[in-house]
Amino acid sequence: MHVWTALALTGLAAALPAALPAAAQTAWPNQREADFTLKNYLFESGETLPELRLHYTVLGTPHKGATGEIDNAVLLLHGTSGTGKNWLLPSLADELFGPGQPLDAGRHFIVLPDGIGRGGSSKPSDGLRAKFPHYRYRDIIASQYRLVTEGLGIKHLRLVLGSSMGGMHTWMWGEMYPGLMDALVPIASQPVEISGRNWIGRRIAIEAIRNDPGWNEGNYTTKPTLYIRTAPYGALMTENPVRLQEIAGTREAADALYKKWVAAAAHGDANDQLWAIEAVIGYNPAPELGKITARLLAINFADDEVNPPELGVVEPAIAKIKGAQFVLVPASAQTHGHFTHLRAAIWKPYLAAFLKQLD
Repeated sequence: MHVWTALALTGLAAALPAALPAAAQTAWPNQREADFTLKNYLFESGETLPELRLHYTVLGTPHKGATGEIDNAVLLLHGTSGTGKNWLLPSLADELFGPGQPLDAGRHFIVLPDGIGRGGSSKPSDGLRAKFPHYRYRDIIASQYRLVTEGLGIKHLRLVLGSSMGGMHTWMWGEMYPGLMDALVPIASQPVEISGRNWIGRRIAIEAIRNDPGWNEGNYTTKPTLYIRTAPYGALMTENPVRLQEIAGTREAADALYKKWVAAAAHGDANDQLWAIEAVIGYNPAPELGKITARLLAINFADDEVNPPELGVVEPAIAKIKGAQFVLVPASAQTHGHFTHLRAAIWKPYLAAFLKQLD
């Protein structure tokens, strides 16, 4: 999801300032889940894990073209505090996967992986706690690449699309594996080093956990409780302030929303949250943008204070990539700041037009 609310969001719909519908349709064509295990996985840090488990969901049926290779695969990447199943929220799935929609599950083979540290994939709370390897974004992407190519037998992707952290990963996929995909669509992200307010917000969340008296260097048996009091700061800085005022227009309503966010944070695991936040360390796709060969469409939102358009960093990045396009969606009564990435109805027209260009 977004950059700061990994602490505030464990039940996604429960924590969003403007509630999303709770569930999409119960099943999409050929929907199923599985695990892919990598033995003796070596992380960039030099740490190893005897078995790295990657959980994933797939929709649709792989189609093999004239060469015998799968030619309709789409990879969708989730945000910091989410899982692959976030894409099954009705505000996303019902707008993207239905008949005639841009990613019609009757025509596409859609892969929804849980990144390292999230959902059903290996994470600190599985038992290793503070001994779990300190993974970074490149580890998440490299392991998912092996899931796609080795686990699912996909040699080429029609599309890689991600939002928030998933958008950040999308830029990196294009650099790390040029030629693997036809198209890239990073949403609600910026392809520059994490710094400024973006990093300070993360640093606040990191220090809140590391300085919680109950954290005990990650070797706790009872969950730390003090850090969750500051966790709502992330959601506060992520939602459009006008939308927040609409749902918390009195002191009582604002207090109730704060308590809701704290309760959501309390359900999570502090080590899982900490490792996930620190995974961003080293993120800086800017120097290697020229390696990207796939067609690229970047979509951001004018009221996204997590990725402020005033920084003017996306336009120069786009100029380094042949044929790349950039859309800045104007603020409106329907946009929700960074959270707009969870509302596909707002940005799917741009995706649909882009995919038609590919065809």
